[in-house]
Amino acid sequence: MGYILDNDVKFLTGVGERRALLLQKELGIRTLGDLLYYFPFRYIDRSRIWRIGEIADDSLTYIQLRARITGFQHVGSGPKKRFIAVVADGSGTAELVWFKGINWIEKRLEAGREYIIFGRPAFFNGALNLVHPEVESVLEQANRFHAEVQGVYSTTEKLNNGQLGTKAIYTLMCNLWPQVEGHLRETLPGDVMSRYGLVPLRDALYNIHFPTSQQALRAAEYRLKFEELFGIQLNILREQRGRKARNDGFLFPAVGRFFNGFYNEKLPFPLTGAQKRVIREIRQDTVTGHQMNRLLQGDVGSGKTLVALMSMLLACDNGFQACLMAPTEILATQHHATLLRMLDGLGVRVELLTGSTRKSERTALAEDLLSGDVHILVGTHALIEDTVQFKNLGFVVIDEQHRFGVEQRARLWNKNRRPPHVLVMTATPIPRTLAMTLYGDLDVSVIDELPPGRKPIRTLHYRDAHRLQVFGFIRNEIKKGRQVYIVYPLIKESEKMDYKDLEDGYAGITQAFPPPEYVTVVVHGKMKPADKDYGMNLFKQGVAHIMIATSVIEVGVDVPNASIMVIESAERFGLSQLHQLRGRVGRGGEQSYCILMSGDKLSSDSRKRLAAMVRTTDGFELAEMDLQLRGPGDLSGTLQSGLAFDLKIASLGKDGQILTLARDAAERVLADDPELAKPQNKLLCELAAKYVSKKETDFSMIS
Repeated sequence: MGYILDNDVKFLTGVGERRALLLQKELGIRTLGDLLYYFPFRYIDRSRIWRIGEIADDSLTYIQLRARITGFQHVGSGPKKRFIAVVADGSGTAELVWFKGINWIEKRLEAGREYIIFGRPAFFNGALNLVHPEVESVLEQANRFHAEVQGVYSTTEKLNNGQLGTKAIYTLMCNLWPQVEGHLRETLPGDVMSRYGLVPLRDALYNIHFPTSQQALRAAEYRLKFEELFGIQLNILREQRGRKARNDGFLFPAVGRFFNGFYNEKLPFPLTGAQKRVIREIRQDTVTGHQMNRLLQGDVGSGKTLVALMSMLLACDNGFQACLMAPTEILATQHHATLLRMLDGLGVRVELLTGSTRKSERTALAEDLLSGDVHILVGTHALIEDTVQFKNLGFVVIDEQHRFGVEQRARLWNKNRRPPHVLVMTATPIPRTLAMTLYGDLDVSVIDELPPGRKPIRTLHYRDAHRLQVFGFIRNEIKKGRQVYIVYPLIKESEKMDYKDLEDGYAGITQAFPPPEYVTVVVHGKMKPADKDYGMNLFKQGVAHIMIATSVIEVGVDVPNASIMVIESAERFGLSQLHQLRGRVGRGGEQSYCILMSGDKLSSDSRKRLAAMVRTTDGFELAEMDLQLRGPGDLSGTLQSGLAFDLKIASLGKDGQILTLARDAAERVLADDPELAKPQNKLLCELAAKYVSKKETDFSMIS
């Protein structure tokens, strides 16, 4: 833009070359604008001056004193050396203690002078202590720009070592504001600001760094969060409108022998109302002439694969090929076997391609794909290799899509001149707010019914003290012919975390369930694939009674006979992951159980999570709660990787209402001016450009 916010941060007073390099490496701050938009993560109220005599204990997080230095002393020597300044304010005395930077601090302080002192209170031998407090003279504070409510900024170890801790960053903000306040340009049109009750940008930026009141801070946060989410939604909705305006989608007008033959002769059980609804939505998408881009959500076992299969058969009926990409070889192999079984006798050729496929088989498969002899190809990321070419790829299904990288997925659509229809499936329930941002360009379908005959899984929470009772229950289930999963968060014991680990657990389980009466297998992510497959196959075949695993089994194992899922150190897992693991049982007609084991000491959040798991099996309710408790970055550990932008202030977990308003505003603007070409929308065009991803995104690549 060629104005002051684009200036290099190194020219700001207090920065310079060395600190500028640190800010860039650690925080990505290169310009004055980057620094201005680096917001505090919390605030400290510095409006009150405490009297020393008022501080009775260390229950206060921070205190601010106005006191005079009455004396100094050096105590100890070598590494234990410390410098103490004694201060008094008429109501009592306190000690200010420094272990580092002693020479520098000693030169700055004068006996008899009055100072403003800020720090954490503690008591040592009955005396009030402040260790490494902030100290400035009353005159210095009076002459310096400062706010009574002070922002606290996130830093890193390297920044702290480079004298760029939170106090230093706050000081830089104090230096920055007088330079930029007269040059800030409004980024939103007046009608948007008035409709949604937004304060001017200058006021918002001032009060986010230097709040004049709690009300002003809330107004600043609302304005900046709205703008951030509004800019993102403008881009997402423009992409969606652009895709739907193009007529480059393959047409599937026919419902022919493959689809009808399967529906009339092979359907394993009647479709649920939800499955029928989703198939109708997909069918409608494929006759519009626009490329389909649909997200299919549904719990484990809800019948997503059946919907995907019938959709792929629609493609085959219209002379197109289809492919299904899964994140693991186990899951791809499982899908392949399922499709072969379901399609037996219908004349649909289904092939499998994974990293284990032999070279000779790959060569033959490549020829048959190009000739069109192969109707459906199931595989892992091996599908995206350049050597894999289709005659006419018209329909792509991606299972558990968030486990694939953006570039990996993009290469699938590039196997055609025109983009195939895309069905993205996930068993991870995605909260509405996250879906609106992460998958805002996709049309969303939800399977919210379980197939007939499935019983809801009973979830129970036990503490370690009741382990023998749990073991007794497991023995009874095994006597009935059932099988058991036992999942651990760790492979080996961690010194830092008091959580159950798999190796220790295996020893305990084999002692409680001794061979040869009980057969126990172990599966975890660090095993060789062949060893892992061997253990899983023993369990799938019913030879093994118990599978001990890490969360590697979250995706990719379907054993209808398994009726118990025991999750050790359940407090270690997020709600969405617990829900995914629970979905590994309950695949047959028998009553299934999920047993959450935990220690006795639980945080408030852990108690809430485990109680929610016991209370409900609604994956969407749990996902919303998980998002609020843990944030999107932790949601199943991987979903946030799909975000093609960094949120500087908004939270997808906590700002759902603001997101809804921002999306509403974006829809209003684009309904009137889809290309943001009108003169009055010049500001919005610039705003949207700020939020165009600097990396390839889910939105642009799918369209």
